[in-house]
Amino acid sequence: MTPPTKAVVEFDAFEPQHHADPYPSYARVRQATPACPLLLGDVPVTVFTRYEECAAVLQSPDWGHGYAAGISPFREQGALIPGSFVRMDPPDHTRFRALVNKAFTPRTVAALTPLVERVVDELLDTALEQARSTGRLDVINDLAVPLALAMIGGRVLGVPEADRPVLREWELAIARGTDPDELLLPEAVVARGLAARECAGYFQRLVARRRTDPADDLLSELIRVEERGDTLTEPELVGICLLLLVAGMETSINLVGNAVLALLRHPEQQALLRARPELMASTIDEALRYDAPTQFTIRVALTDTEVAGHSFARGDGVVVVTASAGRDGAVYADPDRFDITRFHGPRPARRHLGFSLGLHFCVGAPLARVEADAAIGGLLRRVPGLALTQDVPPEYLPSLIHRGLRALPVVVDG
Repeated sequence: MTPPTKAVVEFDAFEPQHHADPYPSYARVRQATPACPLLLGDVPVTVFTRYEECAAVLQSPDWGHGYAAGISPFREQGALIPGSFVRMDPPDHTRFRALVNKAFTPRTVAALTPLVERVVDELLDTALEQARSTGRLDVINDLAVPLALAMIGGRVLGVPEADRPVLREWELAIARGTDPDELLLPEAVVARGLAARECAGYFQRLVARRRTDPADDLLSELIRVEERGDTLTEPELVGICLLLLVAGMETSINLVGNAVLALLRHPEQQALLRARPELMASTIDEALRYDAPTQFTIRVALTDTEVAGHSFARGDGVVVVTASAGRDGAVYADPDRFDITRFHGPRPARRHLGFSLGLHFCVGAPLARVEADAAIGGLLRRVPGLALTQDVPPEYLPSLIHRGLRALPVVVDG
């Protein structure tokens, strides 16, 4: 690898002082250099923060994960989640993704829309009834989390309602553990392993139950695939369940939370959306660009290649900061401004990287959009007066890859 011989700026966005707002740190690096060296523990990697380089890496067949080939400098996650095609390269990635895609096709997700809207209305009924005495509603824990549990945990994975609360504990620990090990405290690594084992054990038991009592969910469909001997083993089947639980829930929960927070901090944009609900799709895209639920991903050079004038040898690792790409002023005018019209109309802004790009484009993106549309739309429709609480600033979860709020209490007026 031949990254810059001398760092012109330090990449410090992963430091605790930048956790609440990493974007100024991203901007310093983005403005200074197209490729920034970073040492993760004793592993030298390169960080890309500009749109063009991030998009190029995500779309190029020269870049992947390299675990099967044994060339990745990053921690192997296959033993933790055997069916995690997020960290696979073709042909394995192609095989797993094709099996899961059927749960998230536009037609399948469109058929789920009435259910999503009904769940949102029921959750808001309960939350607003409680708000009569407290005057507050928690967007994360009263709305976004139970909605994700109902759709990913219930409708996709077929987990009975009584079992769903513990799923949130497990997926939070596993999601925290998807950060590079060099950025984790030892207790987080231990918690990740314990949660993964407990969650895998639960899905093993659920698979056994669904073999004799199938339901209308993706898990039952995957069991039928496995029983035909087509492509899946049981550990892979369980691994897919863990992956969909973590990736599906974190993406949708954090998208709703980050979008609502942006609307609360920009009341003129909230008022515009209330007046023009046809801007909801653009609002969701703008939230994904402005404050993405997934901040970065990692890639490994699968062959000798070149990006931004720097040569990379097979096995070199890079960190692709897609959240920084969303604030690149070379691509987006006034990039630090939250503008819900940016992706609307006949000449929308360039495609954002909030759901990634290329082979690893988020498989659950259609469902995440439907959930966000219903949750944000329902909240604005049912709560005419909506404002941030002033006593406690929003607190973020500790994960670096997954950017999301621990809670988002709002004042409900009317």
